[in-house]
Amino acid sequence: MKRSALVKNIKQKKSFLCIGLDSDIEKIPTHLLKEEDPVFAFNKAIIDATHDLAVAYKPNLAFYESRGIAGWHSLKKTMDYLRQFQESVFSIADAKRGDIGNTSKQYARSFFEGGDAGLDFDSVTVAPYMGIDSVSPFLAFENKWVILLALTSNEGAFDFQFIKNEESGLYLFEEVLRKSSTWGSKDNMMYVVGATKAEMLGTIRKHIPDHFLLVPGVGAQGGSLQAVADYGMNDDCGLLVNSSRGIIFASKEKDFAEKARENALEVQEQMAAMLTEKGII
Repeated sequence: MKRSALVKNIKQKKSFLCIGLDSDIEKIPTHLLKEEDPVFAFNKAIIDATHDLAVAYKPNLAFYESRGIAGWHSLKKTMDYLRQFQESVFSIADAKRGDIGNTSKQYARSFFEGGDAGLDFDSVTVAPYMGIDSVSPFLAFENKWVILLALTSNEGAFDFQFIKNEESGLYLFEEVLRKSSTWGSKDNMMYVVGATKAEMLGTIRKHIPDHFLLVPGVGAQGGSLQAVADYGMNDDCGLLVNSSRGIIFASKEKDFAEKARENALEVQEQMAAMLTEKGII
């Protein structure tokens, strides 16, 4: 998906909501377990209930890979189903890949190519630790995006991401932003920034004012949507804010999709107000 299409969808839906399909088979409503593919049935119901409110969906690969072949089948069917909304929905493979160049090339093919073998995602999350040659194979695909890990929301983020370079005065995550921003552009590279560190978004915007940010951690993890918008929103929004558990597991009963929609609508209405206040819509 091109950047212009993503921005258009944000304006049309008055939303920058990304719904995380962290579809844990142990947490989905038990009545779905009688389905041939419970996880796909769950995902389909969530998508049907929310696709007019969300601009992106983000399957977390761990919840699919952990189930082996069955999990991959669920993921493939989910992506095939999402394809009917491909003009209005941005898809993110939350895979956090990153390896030597020839291995990254194969990862890129599996996530970006279509057909029987590929999953045809719009984007994939990538770890930057191994440098440009591990990231560039993903950037070779037209109209596909790399979403690079920059500043994460977990406690362990302080182990490395806040190590300061005494010569430059920058933290390690800032060095990652500064260096990696030369590898791609605002049209094919985004960054992951945790909502629980929203106050750092101002610093991040000094380095990458125009790039999109994927922001997890709002909702169940305690991040503030208002703070994310205050610190991180740019002139064309520049944000995809992810909510997973707070939406998809709003209910464990037969009304789970209805409750997911209610929670998604509440977030979308807040986002519409923020976009209006900013003058984007």
